[in-house]
Amino acid sequence: MLAEFLYQFKSYFFGFNVFRYITVKAALAAVTALIFSLFVGPAIIRLLRKHQIGEEIRSDGPVSHQSKRGTPTMGGLIIIISISIAVLLWANILNMYVTLIFIATLIMGFVGFIDDYLKTVKKMTRGLVSRYKLFGQISLGLFLGVIIFYHPFFDGIHSNTSIPFFKNLEMDFGIFYIIFVTFVITGTSNAVNLTDGLDGLAAGLCGIAFLAFAAMSYITGHINFSDYLNIIYLPGSGELTVFCMAVLGAAIGFLWYNTHPAEIFMGDTGSLALGTALGTVAVLIKKELLLIIIGGVFLFEVLSVIIQTSYYKYSRRKFGEGRRIFKMAPIHHHFELAGWPESKVVVRFWIMGILLALLTLTTFKTQ
Repeated sequence: MLAEFLYQFKSYFFGFNVFRYITVKAALAAVTALIFSLFVGPAIIRLLRKHQIGEEIRSDGPVSHQSKRGTPTMGGLIIIISISIAVLLWANILNMYVTLIFIATLIMGFVGFIDDYLKTVKKMTRGLVSRYKLFGQISLGLFLGVIIFYHPFFDGIHSNTSIPFFKNLEMDFGIFYIIFVTFVITGTSNAVNLTDGLDGLAAGLCGIAFLAFAAMSYITGHINFSDYLNIIYLPGSGELTVFCMAVLGAAIGFLWYNTHPAEIFMGDTGSLALGTALGTVAVLIKKELLLIIIGGVFLFEVLSVIIQTSYYKYSRRKFGEGRRIFKMAPIHHHFELAGWPESKVVVRFWIMGILLALLTLTTFKTQ
């Protein structure tokens, strides 16, 4: 809202006119979130260490991870605080798109916080029971789906989604769009949560994805660019660029403390919030199907767990003993156990994320 306030003084000094531009506000949001994450990071790390809020490491995980036991978790607080400050300062919080994604991020961040709190403070190994966590994800998805489907703000495009690679082609889900949104939100938040298993992996991939979505949001909200690229034009959606850049700045700042060897983990507080934000921005700009490409690494992680679990159950029924396809799931642990250093796994997955983000952006011109 600071940007809106400063813009009012344009008649006194022409320089204040820059605060009307989304690109300027987006850049300021990224820098603000980055600076605040670097600033609050040490304080939160000290606080978590003081109260001995540390990560519990699975005994059946890679041996190299046992040294991480006790590392402060709940680092998602750094990300959420930084995003919130940047968005409140530079985004138009009254914009429908910004309001919805901001609320969704905070809600799921709170759910993740409860899970982390139960595991680290109350020493409940399972944390928040899976069905309760799933209930929160589904409820939020239904909430967003109902608003988008019924609110007059989204009239005309309330149940549509864009089809990649095809010019001006959209699919209308009708009333089933609510279920579709719920699936996207639940799936994406869980996917990022599963990916958060190595130092810097989830934060880096989210930063890459949100940078790409920042570009897509800007184009979608710009009448000339959207017309030139033959994609759906959504007035006001360009403001999501500011939110996406705030997430990018927060993710980069968090990586300062989260890269190997990590001083802090984001925990479910961060991973559920980031995953929900990622799914929500895709829903709001009608690019849900592009999540399959831009979130390809996240999808890869989820599929590895599904394949591993399914085959284990099948082989136990078939052969009397459970067998595995991967050394360990999610897939990043498989490569670790195959002999790849943790930092190599992370950087190579980042490279995959960058390539997929570039591929996603190229789909705009092929439409």
